[in-house]
Amino acid sequence: MLKSSAARSEAVAATRRVKAWTRERFSLDEDVAIMVSEVACGLPGCPPLETIVAFWTAPDRRHQFKVFKRVAEVVEDDLPPYWMKDAIISDGDLSCC
Repeated sequence: MLKSSAARSEAVAATRRVKAWTRERFSLDEDVAIMVSEVACGLPGCPPLETIVAFWTAPDRRHQFKVFKRVAEVVEDDLPPYWMKDAIISDGDLSCC
């Protein structure tokens, strides 16, 4: 099903907000890539939609966290605190909730 123009616009705005909050929260430079994705989870116990945020602080160092709600519902307080930056370094496995 295709999203309406208003829905696409809302999703883009929500993604930009989450990226901006992530950049500010983790003191990331403007050239640091940040990915925000809303994904469906079909595993038992997972929410139907969740938001995955990833950013790279080195070519081989990806940080990642999930928020168990739609990107449009994410608020700044849903992001992990700054001091968890090293704790959210990812090994690349996105298969689990």
